[in-house]
Amino acid sequence: MFFIFFGLILSSIGIASSHVISRNQLNYNDRIINFETVGGIADNSSLDTCWANSHLLNQTFASMQNGDTLLIPYNKTFWLMGGIYARGLVNVTIQIDGILKFSDNQTVWPRDPQTQQVHECFFFEQLSYVTFTSSLPEGKKGIIDGSGAHWWGLVEYLLIAENRPRLISIYNSTNLLVENILLKNSPYWTFLANDIANLEIRHTDVDARVNPDIHYHDHNELQAFNTDGFDVAGTNVWIHDCNIWNDDDCIAVKEQSSTSIHSPCSENMLFERINASGVGLTIGSIGPSASHTCVRNITFRDSTMYNTFKGIYLKSRPGALGHTGEITNVTYQNILINNASQWSIWIGPQQAGYKDACSLLWPFVPGTHCPIPVGITWNNIILRNITINGPQLSPGVILGNSTNPMLNILFDNVLVTKPGILPWGTHYYACEGVEGIAQGNTEPPPPCFKRKPF
Repeated sequence: MFFIFFGLILSSIGIASSHVISRNQLNYNDRIINFETVGGIADNSSLDTCWANSHLLNQTFASMQNGDTLLIPYNKTFWLMGGIYARGLVNVTIQIDGILKFSDNQTVWPRDPQTQQVHECFFFEQLSYVTFTSSLPEGKKGIIDGSGAHWWGLVEYLLIAENRPRLISIYNSTNLLVENILLKNSPYWTFLANDIANLEIRHTDVDARVNPDIHYHDHNELQAFNTDGFDVAGTNVWIHDCNIWNDDDCIAVKEQSSTSIHSPCSENMLFERINASGVGLTIGSIGPSASHTCVRNITFRDSTMYNTFKGIYLKSRPGALGHTGEITNVTYQNILINNASQWSIWIGPQQAGYKDACSLLWPFVPGTHCPIPVGITWNNIILRNITINGPQLSPGVILGNSTNPMLNILFDNVLVTKPGILPWGTHYYACEGVEGIAQGNTEPPPPCFKRKPF
């Protein structure tokens, strides 16, 4: 029934949902496949076991039928190698009561024979009415562990760059539920849903940290970069009641690919009751395209960010001359950001290490640059009831292109207590190329905004 409830929730906030039917209208076989019973080897981390379990899991996915449940039994750890793949699963449940843990052996990790690109840990495509869940009591979760620490770090990045496996990647799928799972220590992005329609993620946590006892993002912790939490591109997405700790985007709304079949835009998404710490509750990065990229009707609300690196983060990137895109109708509401170590609010060009991006060292290192892409249209971005306590730097950055300025940017009750003075001093924000309004109890207001009375 969650699909019907999901549609009602999205409709209640003005986010349209396509017609969905509940799973109890579909046929069931009610067959439970216990992974250990059919031959899975528990609590053995040898490479032979990793390969054997992976081969069996792929066979099991290939054999699943309408109504089947795959059970990973409680209090057991099943070690795997990457390259787990399933296609075309319909009306099945994957119930993880135990632990699925991946090998960290990069030498033998499966790769594409031509490109040498690593295979994902899990890759799913063309799923329909599939549930990922656990049946454990409240306070306990099934675990998928990517053993990411051996893939992280500056030296590792210099050697392998971004050729690392995502923990879960799902493509071209509909009507999915993910619940009661801990996604731990992904080697790369934790969860990517691309070209998705009707996805709910609830009570599912992301944890990717170098030191499990550290609760702030220092230089050592930031070695776990590129460990995005939930990255989503598609339509009708609801993520709620989740905890995220990582060292890249906590949640990122991505653009749809030009080949997407469900919707040309990433749109109609609600993220609420999220506890997040990392590089932001994020839109992007969004780049213009020949087919017109579009991200619209996105809401983040009722969420907290403690000791985070970035807070609210909307980012564009350059594109070819004449290509276009839009970021429109985005709302952040009732967000608490405490002790941000970098920017509490960033609306503008992506900070990154590639050519023509805003430098990661800007504005602190002389000679670094922050070019502002022209091809993205920004319109109707609302920050309402945002509380920022004790940021270590100036509150933020709002940078639009002067030839295509941001329009209708509203700060309504955006209150910053004890704002840092670096690098903008009593201006508090870098602010240009924006038509913005500050109203309510917005203090301090961005200097290029118009002040609207109460």
